[in-house]
Amino acid sequence: MKLATRILWALVLGAVVGVILNIVAPEFFKTADSYLFTPLGTIFLNLIKMLIVPLVFFSIAVGVANIGDPKSLGRMGGKAMLFFLATTAVAITIGIVLALVFQPGNSENFDVGSVEYEAAEAPPVSETLLGIIPANPVEAMASGDMLQIIFFAVFIGLGISYLGSKVESVQRFMEQANELMMFLVTLVMKFAPIGTFGLLASAVGKQGFDALKVMFMYMVVVFLALLVHSVIVYGSALKLLAKQNPLKVIKEYLPALTVAFSTSSSSATLPISMEIAQKKLGVPKGISSFVQPLGATVNMDGTAIMQGVATIFIAQVYGVDLSFVQMLTVVLTAVLASIGTAAVPGAGMIMLAMVLESVNLPVEGIALIIGIDRLLDMTRTMVNCTGDLTCALYVTESEKKHQKSRTVESTSTIN
Repeated sequence: MKLATRILWALVLGAVVGVILNIVAPEFFKTADSYLFTPLGTIFLNLIKMLIVPLVFFSIAVGVANIGDPKSLGRMGGKAMLFFLATTAVAITIGIVLALVFQPGNSENFDVGSVEYEAAEAPPVSETLLGIIPANPVEAMASGDMLQIIFFAVFIGLGISYLGSKVESVQRFMEQANELMMFLVTLVMKFAPIGTFGLLASAVGKQGFDALKVMFMYMVVVFLALLVHSVIVYGSALKLLAKQNPLKVIKEYLPALTVAFSTSSSSATLPISMEIAQKKLGVPKGISSFVQPLGATVNMDGTAIMQGVATIFIAQVYGVDLSFVQMLTVVLTAVLASIGTAAVPGAGMIMLAMVLESVNLPVEGIALIIGIDRLLDMTRTMVNCTGDLTCALYVTESEKKHQKSRTVESTSTIN
């Protein structure tokens, strides 16, 4: 059986086991979760997380060294950021529109009298941008600060490219280290079905049916918005911008999507995501190793959809009618917040708190959705990872004409 098939069966089995134990034997589930499900999931996650930092560092350094031209790097970075910000704005707009149509918050089941939520404070955008440059690269790697790691790796890659034959041995070491990381990813992925089973059984089993019933309509709207964004926005981008068959791309990318679903982490999915992009979908290492880690850090389309639906949902629960200007404020705030909170743990909820405050909605309303957020987080991570891949494929296609022009220039120079 292929890896993706085994992971899908593990997802289904984990969900079924979690649901059954939640209903039939809740006390036994707690014991099984403590000694079986959670340990299996944690071991799998830690194995992947162990490889993320070295993989991203070596991969980006090698990719940038191979690109060589800082002008090309700047052009690709500009395209990627524009794509991420544009799709984030579209994503939150889709969430808002569907929430206005289906009105998930117009119900008598919500008790807002006792809800409490302590909102974490986000750093200013300027602080995040200044924080991209690491004062201590080793500390950045130890703490897993992806933006700082990306910056340092780009810096090293440019240095290798500039010095050329003087640092041949360093470049060879980087390339060999990158190959080693890719091999270890393949090795770890053999454990993926077992880890996926543990993660799903734990996540589904912890959700009570009462909470799911009350929040059912909210969940449906979020799922629908994620589906619409994936099919229409990413499907169109793949077809029109990347010149790819969307169905073929998704079929090849399925193993990464299953990992994204089970881990709820774009960073944890990054190793397998980059491997598929490079080996099966023809994305050059230089582009994949630059665009996908950047996307895993700053691209939050799935999170933006949740924010759009959650904002309207909380407004409806509290009986507040948002004006068109306020909804426009929500879109702009979410897009800016996606940059400002890029490297902050728990960025999704911090972004939502910022969005609610921008239109004077009670931040305490987040407490209504936090109980079922883990399940939704799994699906929106799939959307985030699909967006990263779509952008990498789009940049690959758009760079072809520049590669052709460089080839023509070099040929004419030789002649």
